[in-house]
Amino acid sequence: MASNVRWLGLATSLLAAGAAAQEPDPRFSIELEGGGVWQSRNKVQIPNDATGTRFDLAELTGSGPYAAGRLTFTYAFRPRHELRLVYAPFSLEETGTLPQPVAFAGGSFAPGQPTTASYRFDSYRLTYRYLFHDGPDWRWQVGFTAKIRDAEVELRQGANVARDSNVGFVPLLHLHGERRLAERWRLILDFDGLAAPQGRALDFAAKAGYALTPQWTLAAGYRVLEGGVDNDSVYNFAWLNYAVLSAGYRF
Repeated sequence: MASNVRWLGLATSLLAAGAAAQEPDPRFSIELEGGGVWQSRNKVQIPNDATGTRFDLAELTGSGPYAAGRLTFTYAFRPRHELRLVYAPFSLEETGTLPQPVAFAGGSFAPGQPTTASYRFDSYRLTYRYLFHDGPDWRWQVGFTAKIRDAEVELRQGANVARDSNVGFVPLLHLHGERRLAERWRLILDFDGLAAPQGRALDFAAKAGYALTPQWTLAAGYRVLEGGVDNDSVYNFAWLNYAVLSAGYRF
């Protein structure tokens, strides 16, 4: 009888260990990031020729801060292989005065008059990335990002309104790194970016993350978004600085 009990206990222990060993790692993660944004510059000229005036939207609206956020969803569909979806909207609307006459998108705007400026830059991204290094300290992933930008700039002086909208596709290179600082702490680096003669897009974040549980992580840090487009019809280059907080969940 005692022998049977011992064998039963051993079998139960082996089954429990086997079940734990076979439990898969989380394949999905979702992260919500939010914070304040400051404009270092936001230069606009539409159209990008002698009929348009180049001006700094940040001087008209102020540097901020403005509220912004992004939502990220990640799916590990195979070991070392991941897909990531990012939705990053941003918009602002402020009233100021122009220091000079401005010709913008077919409209003419006088200096010294109350002028309302609206700016929207929404970003939709799909990233494929591959885990090429997973060491005791650093974990690195590299890949490619397909980005859709949906941008709009509008100026208003009373009934005088001019608006320009632009939707475009931007291919980017992707790099993501994590440095294990302690049992629960890590440094998180994330980059999407590429430059070409027609423009560039650079999005870099550095955050410190703390694992509350194996599923939940909190992080805080700095993000910079810089870039724009320079073609026959549109000139717009912006530099945005973010102070961010995020919460992530793995399942």
